[in-house]
Amino acid sequence: MLESSNYLTPREIVAELDKYIIGQNDAKKNVSIALRNRWRRMNVKGDLGKEIMPNNILMIGSTGVGKTEIARRLAKVAKAPFVKVEASKFTEVGYVGRDVESMVRDLVEQSVSMVKELKKAMVEEKTAQAVEDAILDALIPPLKSAPTTNNSGEYINSDHELNEKTRERFREKLRAGELEDRKIDVTVDKNSGNLGFIGGAPIDEGSMMNIQEMISGMMPKKSKKRKMSIEDARKILVEQESAKLIDMDEVKDEAVKLAENSGIIFIDEIDKVASGGSKQGADVSREGVQRDLLPIVEGSAVNTKHGVVKTDHILFIAAGAFHLSKPSDLIPELQGRFPIRVELQSLTENDFKVILRQPKNALTKQYEALLGAEDVQLSFNDDALDEIAVIAHEINVEVENIGARRLHTVMSHLLNDLLFDVPDVIGANAQIVVTKEMVHERLSGLVKNRDLSQYIL
Repeated sequence: MLESSNYLTPREIVAELDKYIIGQNDAKKNVSIALRNRWRRMNVKGDLGKEIMPNNILMIGSTGVGKTEIARRLAKVAKAPFVKVEASKFTEVGYVGRDVESMVRDLVEQSVSMVKELKKAMVEEKTAQAVEDAILDALIPPLKSAPTTNNSGEYINSDHELNEKTRERFREKLRAGELEDRKIDVTVDKNSGNLGFIGGAPIDEGSMMNIQEMISGMMPKKSKKRKMSIEDARKILVEQESAKLIDMDEVKDEAVKLAENSGIIFIDEIDKVASGGSKQGADVSREGVQRDLLPIVEGSAVNTKHGVVKTDHILFIAAGAFHLSKPSDLIPELQGRFPIRVELQSLTENDFKVILRQPKNALTKQYEALLGAEDVQLSFNDDALDEIAVIAHEINVEVENIGARRLHTVMSHLLNDLLFDVPDVIGANAQIVVTKEMVHERLSGLVKNRDLSQYIL
């Protein structure tokens, strides 16, 4: 399924990550090796490939240095199912809250969506034809009586001939987009919604999922007719017609395999469940979460509504700032399951200068695109970008280091007045150039004010 992306070499993977993430070369190198090792394992001759386990990665670094972005971009490069979870959201088994197995269920749901989209693309042509016919049936219903034809295949019954000619004429208009606002009746399924349970003993997420699946399968499907424009109806009909052409059992089987062999789970805030050496109060619960995480990361079978998923070859990337605790505060067994440790560096002034210029999704490019939608041309002088980088870095050093997210604060403060004035005061075809003087003028108060609580994200 994802062969083409998995053929990327580690250097090619790093080159892809470089388009969006500045610096952190050590982290990029390790994640690229982990991704390439996945392809290597699947191409190992003999049965040894089943024994090769992924080297899970622990990223250590303060907020805003790129931990989450590296994992998210890695999943996009690999075209692999990806789930980001926060360790602090989980509770020990027996407590009310999310159990750790839910991250695997979320991964499988993501995998099912990916496989479904792929299958939909494969039957796109057939789906489009079926949707077109369904819309035509709603506009010009075919005659119920069987047509009478002669030996040459020509219609003897003029009604049928007229009906066919009318349908073909409307088909041409439909393809030309002339009928998008015409209203038609469409049959849609009524969503029965989730089934709730009141009273009784607490029930875990997995059991609840199975009970809901069983009861919803027993209940009859309800549908109703709705009148809507052809443009809106087409979206619903595409879903309905593609569902008829796609074998969902095949989708589920492929999705489970995809999640097992290519899935990436990013566990953020892992430091929040480190006990910090104490064994009292909340720290006991935190250690319980770690012990619940252990079998998932080690490799176990998790029951999902799409089938049993083995987590042995899922790549786990954990991350945390570790300001108040150390990686060694995690239980030894869990530490052992994250053998690759990468420390991400705090962003320097030069890093900010590059972040404002190079990445494909640089903030400067985003603001230029936003104002471009109003036909206003925005541009930044080089010395203005350098000054923005200096100010962002200075605030990070003196107040709170929130990494690259600080640029959002600074850029917002710099450009908010302009964004407010467009298009009422600043009309279309205007050209705005951000200069060093403008940056000084608009951000001087931000730098002088040491109590920056109102600007801290």
